[in-house]
Amino acid sequence: MHPRPPRGFSVACWYHGSTAARVRSHAMSTPRSIVVLTGAGISAESGIRTFRDSGGLWEDHDIEEVATYEAYARNPRKVLEFYNARRRDLQRPDIAPNAAHLALAEFERDFPGDFLLITQNVDDLHERAGSQRLLHMHGELHKVRCQRCHQIYASREDIALSTQCPWCMAAGKVRPHIVWFGEMPLHMDEIHVRLSECDLFVSIGTSGNVYPAAGFVELVHQRGATTVELNLEPSLGETLFRERYYGPASKVVPEFLSRLRGN
Repeated sequence: MHPRPPRGFSVACWYHGSTAARVRSHAMSTPRSIVVLTGAGISAESGIRTFRDSGGLWEDHDIEEVATYEAYARNPRKVLEFYNARRRDLQRPDIAPNAAHLALAEFERDFPGDFLLITQNVDDLHERAGSQRLLHMHGELHKVRCQRCHQIYASREDIALSTQCPWCMAAGKVRPHIVWFGEMPLHMDEIHVRLSECDLFVSIGTSGNVYPAAGFVELVHQRGATTVELNLEPSLGETLFRERYYGPASKVVPEFLSRLRGN
């Protein structure tokens, strides 16, 4: 059962089924404030492996061994090597923003209202595509953090146990600027304010497995704002989305944004 979309402009609502998608036209009022949440699914077509899907990074690594502070305290070399490899992967010449990243950046440039892009991804593909109104809630691979002076700075280099912080000169205190399991995501105060104000929330390429991001749609849904899911397949929170469009991000994201602009 798919909820009925709001009134306004023409939009095609795709009903996910085992055989073929049925298309129905509805109308949506032009939003004044938009929050977009992106997850690993938007970067998968750019060649970046997701963590949870078949063939993803967690199939090769135990979360408890590489993605918690306890793991870092227990075996910092192993954790640093894991993120060094992820950083080097991101710098491969074949890794580039895809049509979904580019469409979001173009929409942001042209949209006259309030716009915020929140990403769970630690890659820099949104930045490369041109996105500017962007928050990384889980950190960034191309940034590191000193645990002594708490300075955060950009770096594309590997982190070693002997790496020295350029600010306080402490050695062995530099870690990836990544939010590990059990740590508080970044920018949560600003995110909650923007979620409380938006009239359109769009979730792209997320599984609905990881909180607090998985709960964003419920917060917006309770307020009566429009919620849209753009995903390869239904997420765990699919019933909270007023509109649902399923397919590769490089296809469904540009198509949806084009309709939103009235093209």
